[in-house]
Amino acid sequence: QFTTRVVSCRAAELRPEGGGEPVRGFHVVLEDTILFPEGGGQPDDRGLIGDVPVLRVTRRGPEAVHFVPSALEPGAEVLLSLDWERRFDHMQQHSGQHLITAIAEQMFGFKTTSWELGRQRSVIELDTPLVTAEQVEALEKSVNEKIRDRIPVTVRELAAGDPEIETVRSRGLPDDHVGPVRIVDIKGIDSNMCCGTHISNLSELQVIKLLGVEKGKKNKTNLVFLAGNRVLKSIEQSHSTEKALTSLLKNGPGEHVEAVRRLQSSVKLLQKNNLNLLRDIAVLIARDFKSKPAPRQLFVLHRKEGDSEFMNIIANEIGTEETLLFLTVGDEKEAGLFLLAGPVEAVENLGPRVAELLGGKGAGKRGRFQGKAAKMSRRGEVQALLQEFLSHQKPEA
Repeated sequence: QFTTRVVSCRAAELRPEGGGEPVRGFHVVLEDTILFPEGGGQPDDRGLIGDVPVLRVTRRGPEAVHFVPSALEPGAEVLLSLDWERRFDHMQQHSGQHLITAIAEQMFGFKTTSWELGRQRSVIELDTPLVTAEQVEALEKSVNEKIRDRIPVTVRELAAGDPEIETVRSRGLPDDHVGPVRIVDIKGIDSNMCCGTHISNLSELQVIKLLGVEKGKKNKTNLVFLAGNRVLKSIEQSHSTEKALTSLLKNGPGEHVEAVRRLQSSVKLLQKNNLNLLRDIAVLIARDFKSKPAPRQLFVLHRKEGDSEFMNIIANEIGTEETLLFLTVGDEKEAGLFLLAGPVEAVENLGPRVAELLGGKGAGKRGRFQGKAAKMSRRGEVQALLQEFLSHQKPEA
């Protein structure tokens, strides 16, 4: 917590990170702040000004600008409170990135070109097209050895013109930077120009887990990692999943993968058998219709289980030169599939109208029009439309 004063409060809008309508509120500048504004790859802090939540902190030149939903009185003394859990998480991830970056360059010559502190995991972009599994393993072992060595992490400031600035690792200063330059040192390992928040000793990182690599931009590789409490949370989540799988699969954790493989094989076999049965049913339905002594102009069928192939087999078996077929599959109360098949001219005329009635979309050619239907319950209206259409056809047609 920190006591300070409100310097200014102006109406503003905040665009949510996930998109959506802007949130109306106020931009507040304080005499000083303990809330970190987003920058340098690190997200901003959260907290309270009095009892008013701070929803975003950004940098405007030398000022930190706090977005809040309620107005604050300029000149008022306020108590600023920091969300420490969020802050400490960011400290662990940011210091962890500095350590990984430094050791990756020392061990393998991999330079870091950028990084991102994500909500669940963080990513370091390395300037190399390939990082092997063996290199990842060696890097993880080395960074955790440094954590166990309890190496201090210190912060110092240098004057803007100090020649020592040229010797520290940096991606350059912001164009609007003024004043001293902040350097974060991991004793004997790294000196890095940085504005972010950090732990004071590597032991506070607890542990680092490298989750592996992913293909990055051209000739670059993304290294994914967790640090500190995120590793513990990940283990807890994995353990909960493991317990749930043990209960469902009725075997020990070491047998989970093989049990799932067996289930996948069983499901594939069942799906194959089910498809064969559906094809057989489609053929039987068509033959039953054709066996009737008096041919009918309209054939309508709905079945909950089925797919496009099921409907097309029926259409193929019955033949569409003389009969108009309206077939649907799916749950009557939900979305499904439809097929209109028959004489070319009739299908071209009726297809779009059928799709419209069913609240869906479709396309067709050569006497077949098929697509998705959102309103399966309106099948009766479609049948009435088709019967009306046929009643107006000439006998010879």
